[in-house]
Parts: sequence; structure tokens; C-alpha cells
Amino acid sequence: MLAVDWGEVRIGLALSDETQTLATPLETLVRRRGKRFPMSRFLELVAQHVPTGVVVGLPLASDNPEEEGSQARWVRRYAGRLAGALSVPVAFWDESYSSAEADRLVGEGGGRTPRDAAAAAVILQEFLEARRAAGRGNQAILGTSE
Repeated sequence: MLAVDWGEVRIGLALSDETQTLATPLETLVRRRGKRFPMSRFLELVAQHVPTGVVVGLPLASDNPEEEGSQARWVRRYAGRLAGALSVPVAFWDESYSSAEADRLVGEGGGRTPRDAAAAAVILQEFLEARRAAGRGNQAILGTSE
């Protein structure tokens, strides 16, 4: 599995191990202002690591997770473009508090891991754990894109 923590400038990526047990920060892609998402680099990483699916962090309102704001709609739109370029399923996962948790982990690790990639790892780890807890193993992905 590959996770994406989508920001307007920096896009954090994380990858799970083959058993889909542990998420690890992979890379942070940078999009220059006014430029497109670096799709070619993203597709290179997908080809290199051959994930079974992609999990995209969805920024939901912390006070009302059922409600999607403009940022969540923006992420869904970009994730839809990713889904169109991939042959694996794309899922969404609530990214609430992932940046705060990533900051904590980066601080504990001495600051060597980029924050955005660490946030993607937090998103992916939560997704993997929830899927295991639900008894889904390595099967269906929750909340796939349209």
C-alpha cells in the first residue's frame, strides 16, 4: 500500500511493508507554485514499489467528520486524477491529527524524517490497523474514490 498526504505544495508519501503491517515514510514530492502535481515522479514510485492500493488522506472537519469542506473536495478531485492514472484501487482515510502525530514522531526521531512523509505514514498506519481490526486483512479497501 502507498499513502498520500496531499498538501498544496508538499505531498508526503509512505509505503507499507509486504505484509501490510508497518507503514514507513517514503518521500516528499514538491509542487512549485502554479505548477502541476509531479505525476511522472509519482508514477515512477508506483512502478518501482508496485503497491496493491493507494490511500489518500482526506482532511475532514474535526468538529464534524461527516462534513467535507473545500480542502477535502480539492483532495478528492486530485485523487480522482490519480485513480485515473493507476491500475490499483484508491481509498480515502480521515487524516485528522495526522500532522500533529507526525510532528511528535519526527521530534522523537531527531527530525530526520520529512514531516509530510511522516504524516503519510501515520495515515497509512491508521488505515492498516483499522482494516486489520475490522477483519478485512488484505482484502477490500475502504472508501474508494469515485
